[in-house]
Amino acid sequence: MTTADSVPHRISARVRILLWLLVVMAVALAAVAATTRSILLRDVDHRVERLLAQETGEFTAFFERGVDPSTGTRFRDPERLLRVFLERQYADPGEELIGLVGRTGGRGPAQLTQGREIPVRLPLHRDADARAAVLASPHRSGTLDRPEGEIRWAKVRVVPGGGAPEAAFVVAFHPEREREEANTVFQILLAISAVALLLTCGIGWAVAGRILAPVRLVTTTAAQLTEQDLTRRIPVRGHDDIAALAGTFNAMLDRLERAFAAQRQFVDDAGHELRTPITIVRGHLELMGDDPAEREETVRLVTDELDRMSRIVEDLLLLAKSERPDFVTPGPVRLAELTADVYVKARTLGERDWVLDGHTDLRPDRPDDDLVHLDEQRVTQAMVQLAQNAVQHTVQGARITVGSRTLADSTTELYVADTGPGVQPQDAEVIFERFRRGTARRGARGSGAGLGLAIVRAIAEGHPGGRVELRSPESGGATFVLVLERATTP
Repeated sequence: MTTADSVPHRISARVRILLWLLVVMAVALAAVAATTRSILLRDVDHRVERLLAQETGEFTAFFERGVDPSTGTRFRDPERLLRVFLERQYADPGEELIGLVGRTGGRGPAQLTQGREIPVRLPLHRDADARAAVLASPHRSGTLDRPEGEIRWAKVRVVPGGGAPEAAFVVAFHPEREREEANTVFQILLAISAVALLLTCGIGWAVAGRILAPVRLVTTTAAQLTEQDLTRRIPVRGHDDIAALAGTFNAMLDRLERAFAAQRQFVDDAGHELRTPITIVRGHLELMGDDPAEREETVRLVTDELDRMSRIVEDLLLLAKSERPDFVTPGPVRLAELTADVYVKARTLGERDWVLDGHTDLRPDRPDDDLVHLDEQRVTQAMVQLAQNAVQHTVQGARITVGSRTLADSTTELYVADTGPGVQPQDAEVIFERFRRGTARRGARGSGAGLGLAIVRAIAEGHPGGRVELRSPESGGATFVLVLERATTP
């Protein structure tokens, strides 16, 4: 037993669209923020590298070409060289310019700094072990990790001469402040992204609701549709896919409404047609007496009406089959042979002046010239029905022509022409409908149910591109034509 708790909770399309939009935007904004942070940090590293290279390059140039202002000659004392150079420098924020001179006695190197006041927070100035490690390092540059943060350094060794102590010019940079700025930008971007996501959530919810409004209307309309009320339609606005969906749904409703109307009309007409012979049969059976002649006449009338009911039922079943895709099964057929066979069968329907027209040359030497692709049995059935219709509309001895022809536009026409009273203009549009008869109908009894021409039309339209036409020649009468595409078999 299914309970309410067992029914899975369905997420609406509006919520799914919004969730996907938020996920995509969140990933995109996070990627943008992370990429921006990565670019800023890379720029910090490049700036530090350029600054270290610039400072060491300036010192190298001064060492190679500089002179002692007090003597006017080249520097011989490394300490004097470093002191003069540092007095002329000005460090950038976060940058340290230090001269290191080795000392004996196991103590760290002597530190030479700028003549200006140096902030005591700069770690390399306060950390003797760090200065000793930099001076002792065999590398020209490197990185130190200290509690205050990372220190990027580069040095230029001053080659001692004449027993002078080991010395080096060191430039150190502390990128933490600039990295903090990059992280601050990253955090600002994340905050902006969060606000953008909130705005997107609100805007997306409203836009998705507006876009999906026709879809919800389709659902509501479909839920309210019944067989008795198919008149509701969805207003179509715009030219987007949703508007196309609404238009398609309205077109489907139009087809359903026509189909239900045709079904109701069909049931009403079928009931009316079957009610008449049933009433006749019941009336004769109720009034039947004991006279043998009367009983024989009643049995004959009842049998006749039952036969008519049987024909109506068979025709209805045939029309029901016409809705199936396998109603017709086309195959290769010799058109002249088909026409001749129809002519032979039609001649037995009544004493008329029967004429075979059109394809009468079978030409056995060129069989492929006469091949067409159609359902031989169904077309024969339709042509015989047209011949029967012509017999009912004409008198004895009247001329009826059965023929076929092929046209230049690759179509095939099979026709039955009579010299009867023809079809009234007001009947031309309705005679192919079920249970409809023309007002000029003639015949001894007129016992048909009005399904014959409907069957003919169903057979014609069952072929690709097929149709049935009514043509009224000036000489009088009526010509019914099956127009079929003349698709020959390969």
